[in-house]
Amino acid sequence: MLFGCGAAVLAGFDIVGQLGIAFAFGLAIVAMAYGIGPISGCHVNPAVSFGVWAAGRMPLKEMWVYWAAQCLGAIAGAGVLYLIASGADGYSIANGLGQNGYEAGSPGGYSLQSGLVFEIVATFLFLVCILGVTQAGAPSQFAGLAIGLTLVVIHIVGIQVTGVSVNPARSLGPAVFVGGQALGQLWLFIVAPLIGAGIAGYLFRSKLLSAEG
Repeated sequence: MLFGCGAAVLAGFDIVGQLGIAFAFGLAIVAMAYGIGPISGCHVNPAVSFGVWAAGRMPLKEMWVYWAAQCLGAIAGAGVLYLIASGADGYSIANGLGQNGYEAGSPGGYSLQSGLVFEIVATFLFLVCILGVTQAGAPSQFAGLAIGLTLVVIHIVGIQVTGVSVNPARSLGPAVFVGGQALGQLWLFIVAPLIGAGIAGYLFRSKLLSAEG
């Protein structure tokens, strides 16, 4: 939330460009995966926790705890970003905080349908990577790198479509502060990632994508 959206808000397309923003999101996940992965599995995304639950790797009760922590963390991260951004002359919350959107809220003016399809498919592929590299027998030492680079590719493709969510908490944080359209469109960035993650989780649970016996 802080470093990905921070790259968009504090540096933006004029300084680091879309590629720089994409790498900020991906590299932040790489760092967190190796930093807190051994503690919590680095579930900083409700869709990831949902996919892990759908795959049968997490109890439902534990998933709710993760969701609460993820949403509170995203709101806190957005708050810190707003405090930093508001220190610049001319900045207003109306300038945005890295929020997601479609139609008028889409960076490239993409439709609701485009946003829905992208977020479902992108989250599905993201979870296929995550669940694949963290299953038994996978080279786990490279898991964080694979996951982070997958997120980079997703952002390179999708920033112009929705700003890229694939993470309901990441969308919630900015929307809480920006309000208005960002809050009104938040539903898509909750529903679509959960659908994509749920499909991936089911395919692993049913052993169609899993190498586990």
